Amino acid sequence: MWKFVAAVSKGRVGSFTKVLQPQNKERLHFEARSLSNLQLGVRPTNDYQTTSSNKSDWGKSFLEGLKLKQNVQQVEDGFVDLQMELRKVKYAIEDKNQQVLSIQSEQEMLHKKMTDIVQEIKDNSSPRSNTTHVPQLHNTDVDWSSKNFPWSAELDKTLQDVFQIKHFHPVQLQAINSTMSKRDVLLIMSTGGGKSLCFQLPAIISKGITLVVTPLVSLMEDQVLNLKQYGIKAHMLKADSSMEDVMEVYDSMKSPNPQVKLVYVTPEKISKSKQFMSYLDKCYKSGNLSRIAIDEVHCVSQWGNDFRPDYKMLGILKRLYPSTPIIGLTATSTNKVTFDTKQLLNIPDCVVFRTPLIRKNLFYEVRPKPTTHQKVVQDIVTTIQENFEGESGIIYCISCRNCTDVCNSLIKSGIKAAVYHARCSAKKKSEVHQQWLNNEIQVICATVAFGMGINKPQVRFVIHHSISKSVENYFQEAGRAGRDGKPSLCLLYFGFWDVFRQTSMVFRERTGTENLSKVVKFCHNLKTCRVKLLANHFGEVNEQCQSPGMCDVCSDLQKTIQKDVTEPCKVLLRLIKFNSMDGNRLTGIQLVDAAIRDSKNRKTKLKDLTRQEWQRIVIDMLVNGFLREDYHLTSRSTIVYLTYGRNVRFLLNNKVMLDLHDNVQQPKNIYKNCLSLNHGTFEKITDSDNLEKSDNT
Repeated sequence: MWKFVAAVSKGRVGSFTKVLQPQNKERLHFEARSLSNLQLGVRPTNDYQTTSSNKSDWGKSFLEGLKLKQNVQQVEDGFVDLQMELRKVKYAIEDKNQQVLSIQSEQEMLHKKMTDIVQEIKDNSSPRSNTTHVPQLHNTDVDWSSKNFPWSAELDKTLQDVFQIKHFHPVQLQAINSTMSKRDVLLIMSTGGGKSLCFQLPAIISKGITLVVTPLVSLMEDQVLNLKQYGIKAHMLKADSSMEDVMEVYDSMKSPNPQVKLVYVTPEKISKSKQFMSYLDKCYKSGNLSRIAIDEVHCVSQWGNDFRPDYKMLGILKRLYPSTPIIGLTATSTNKVTFDTKQLLNIPDCVVFRTPLIRKNLFYEVRPKPTTHQKVVQDIVTTIQENFEGESGIIYCISCRNCTDVCNSLIKSGIKAAVYHARCSAKKKSEVHQQWLNNEIQVICATVAFGMGINKPQVRFVIHHSISKSVENYFQEAGRAGRDGKPSLCLLYFGFWDVFRQTSMVFRERTGTENLSKVVKFCHNLKTCRVKLLANHFGEVNEQCQSPGMCDVCSDLQKTIQKDVTEPCKVLLRLIKFNSMDGNRLTGIQLVDAAIRDSKNRKTKLKDLTRQEWQRIVIDMLVNGFLREDYHLTSRSTIVYLTYGRNVRFLLNNKVMLDLHDNVQQPKNIYKNCLSLNHGTFEKITDSDNLEKSDNT
């Protein structure tokens, strides 16, 4: 059958070729033969043996052709891959060029900023005062401390009649005269120095309304309450403000003769309330927006200790209301933060006043934190009962739960205490705040939601149950103590576990780990004066404790002994390496536990090291870069592991010496004795009554 079909097909093709060109005949005959071969290749089974050789040749040719095609495809794919690699290299070179250009641009910008800073320092230098930067206005030096301004007589009268204060504190008069002259002002003054008076007093004698931006509701409540006691018309706008209060403020803002002198708001009100901004615009157009005061202005800068995104939006105020002067106030601002704040608020030519931030009536101590909650609370209770019986104080905690636990334990120990944190209702916060001000409770256990600008001069102690997330935060919170000018205690408990807990909370922030590292170094140092460390951080030189010493280092409370800890450091590194080989990672606590077990099992001399000493060695390795944190994110928390640091090679050929606690047991009544020794000195340099009255503002 198949032979017949092939013969017929061949005949038809042959007859068809007669009408074609001769050059195509050979091709068609070849195609006919191919068709015949193809037909022979599909013969029935009974013809298999006669065509096996032809079939074998055809299959072999087919496989060779297929293999050749695959080889060609592989070559083509390789060429495409090579092109892609060359393209990646080209893009990488372009990126590097862009980075080089960017670095060059940043260098030029930094050079320009440095030149501007040097010029600004020259412009703001003044031979009149070592605490005041005097600006230049129309090429003429302005004596801001003068009492020959048009408002000077009314200023003195209001100061004595309303606030019942006889004299200004350093720089207060200069700042007030500057803002009354419609100049933008940046005031950096230590806690308790009377910053609030610098915008409250001008608000009273000026026409119109002073807008005050504050970060905390507790701060607004505190200042508004005090102003009303002086008979000053002040209001605050917050989430639970009554409709009557809101409408009274809005009516004053659009009135040609407003009765309200000060309006307190949070930065969120400015960034999110279109209704409020519309009334503020009406107030400005009517000429009644006398000035804008921004309290805790360091929150504007991302380099500050408490950056608030809504604070950054305040830069729009100068654009919207260019003729209204701005006065920014803070107690914690480094040179870097100050420069950044001026740029973000669009007040680069503002007058800057700075007073020494270090207050010499505060006793600073960093104490190793006991291992259990009960031991920590017992140590706090003992400190309060032996040194501050009946005196008011604040205990700062890292979380709301810590506040509650500490407060309950204090109450069980017979100390009147209450909590103040974000989970408390607004009514509860106001009640606790008022009870504490009235001395109905002795201790208030609070988070950072309580403290900035709080008015209570007679706070004898501020205790940090855990470390703060930055030196600025710690300095701000510790500054709540002794605002009446009398000696007071600032005690910080430095706990090993708290370091990693705080790290897991701040590592997402732009400068979180950098700021926390500075706090750890401050606490870890047992040889340098605490006052000197704080002064150097804020750019103040030649500041340190006065005899007989107002910190744990200078008062010889820190008994230390220096030891060679090179071998323990190598043991810790070896444990990290061995566990990583098994696929395990160690947290700080796990690493210390492993070191204790290893030293006991090997029965080496390291078995005599206590848990606290092992912890101190780990912290020292973190501070010196022998170890570093390695973060692991889970659905519920952030785990901080430890691994090799950038300076680990230093341990190969060098010794590591470390100061370890020789005796952490404190003598009884140490603060009472130490503070009483210094009390006479403080009375000579501080007008306590005057300071107390000014702090009420």
